[in-house]
Amino acid sequence: MLGRLRYLLTLSRPRFWLYLAGPIAVAVPFGVSSTDGLFTPVTLPLFAYFLLPANVFLYGINDVFDADVDVENPKKGGREARWKEDPTVSAVVVGFGLLGIATFALTPRVSWPYLAGFFFLAAQYSAPPLRFKTTPFADSVSNGLYILPGAAAYAAVSGVHPPIGALAGAWLWTMGMHTFSAIPDIEPDRAAGIRTTATVLGERWTFAYCLVCWLAAAAVFTLVDLRLGLLLVAYPVVVLAVFRSDIDVERAYWWYPAFNTAVGTLLTLGGLWRLLYA
Repeated sequence: MLGRLRYLLTLSRPRFWLYLAGPIAVAVPFGVSSTDGLFTPVTLPLFAYFLLPANVFLYGINDVFDADVDVENPKKGGREARWKEDPTVSAVVVGFGLLGIATFALTPRVSWPYLAGFFFLAAQYSAPPLRFKTTPFADSVSNGLYILPGAAAYAAVSGVHPPIGALAGAWLWTMGMHTFSAIPDIEPDRAAGIRTTATVLGERWTFAYCLVCWLAAAAVFTLVDLRLGLLLVAYPVVVLAVFRSDIDVERAYWWYPAFNTAVGTLLTLGGLWRLLYA
């Protein structure tokens, strides 16, 4: 039993938990009109679901359909788990996906397109028939799924859709983040016969692609709020620094959860400042 729990914990990628739950923490302070709306029977369960169960669902599907591919991936078996054929683990992955139905019951209809988009992309990124992760550029675009929990939370607490500029900027950010994370997988993916944006472009041009995505994200966020755009400029600056240095990209990849958490914290504090002092 403890072995399964440890395996599920590793499978859920604890370093990346806030990639799904973090956008909720950022979005809610910007969506509510007072501090009374921060911790509610809607916001707390949404955050809890996307902190752990949604990650087990997302990465569980990924590992199921990548089991053969991951044989060549050096990241597996260390910080990340290789898929084990275990009916109990499979049942937990499916069960946590079905638990997501409760998020529709918690939220108003204005949130439902974002929730539906998340569950569709979370499944079809890795699973047939679409399996976006094996289609160059579709793999990048489909990773907008990471900001959809935040969009759903914003809509739930505000009653309206998020600003289109914020959605577009965040989507571009996820495209850069996903493709940067694929750089260490270029050789294992090529060895396994998997085509991705990174395997098609190669390392040098994948860096350029990430730079363009993050510059575009910063530019779009500037249209929403100049301060947001200035904060997002950190991403193209850092990726350019990594490219021009002798830092191993695989090592830099593992820094990004901390970097993203720091940026997300600043965004959340900005939203709280608006509530308290605006």
